[in-house]
Amino acid sequence: MIFTVTLNPSLDYIVSVDHFQAGGINRTRDEIILPGGKGINVAIVLKRLGFGARALGFTAGFTGREIQKLLEETGVETDFIHVSGNSRINVKMRSDQETEINGRGPQITEADLDQLFAQLDQLKQEDVLVLSGSTPSGVQRTIYMDIMKRLENRGVMITVDAEGELLGKVLSCHPFLVKPNHHELSELFQTTIETREEALICAKKLQEAGARNVLVSMAEKGAVLQSETGETYLAEAPRGRVKNSVGAGDSMVAGFLAGYLRNHSYEEAFRLAVCTGSAAAFSDGLAEEKDVLTLLEQSRDCFYGTV
Repeated sequence: MIFTVTLNPSLDYIVSVDHFQAGGINRTRDEIILPGGKGINVAIVLKRLGFGARALGFTAGFTGREIQKLLEETGVETDFIHVSGNSRINVKMRSDQETEINGRGPQITEADLDQLFAQLDQLKQEDVLVLSGSTPSGVQRTIYMDIMKRLENRGVMITVDAEGELLGKVLSCHPFLVKPNHHELSELFQTTIETREEALICAKKLQEAGARNVLVSMAEKGAVLQSETGETYLAEAPRGRVKNSVGAGDSMVAGFLAGYLRNHSYEEAFRLAVCTGSAAAFSDGLAEEKDVLTLLEQSRDCFYGTV
């Protein structure tokens, strides 16, 4: 079974505004309300690719109830812990530039965390767990490390998609996969990463620090995978018009897991990851399977190099 943890889910209010003007009245051209949060996005895309996933995490108030309702309408199983307060609303505006205003979310207590740990204690060998996204108020920045240590020696395959301290602290716990983007990687190593070759150098350092597989997304610059088998895979970005960057990285994680779980091929996992992330970027929402399959066929020449 695949489980995703979203500690701070949201209702995403996505609006399009023609030529947004700060300080004035702006009217939306169109608007969408979706369940949001990195783990939730991963669960939705996995479902679209034919893999069931159960979404865990914390929800609160009327926004939390709506998040759960919308997610269940997609066919994703949920087992959220309901806490005090209200789940956050994130506003994402598409105009001449993309702008995001993210809410804070509810305060999480020790008792709330104990309930989450009790759920995770039920995971068993060959289960898959995805830990991704930011932490809400009341949750220590060691939370992903704490979860991994708690599940140590259980045989659970754990993926972490986080930035900064959240990512750095889990490396010694040997996650199956980490997926930073090149901006997060630049911040982590206090450098500027412009090329796939530069990203590969840092990916190998993350692997030396303990990560089994390192997948680096680089938007229009492509992607890099350093696998635990010693193979390196690189990809140029598939061709297409970018409409939306929200959820592309989460779609990439889902694609990688779906590709790997099918036949344990890192090459297939990498190809599916890149095309699933791109399918999301080229659409108004998260990746759809039909668009992923089209890109897989059209983008064969984007992948190269195993060294």
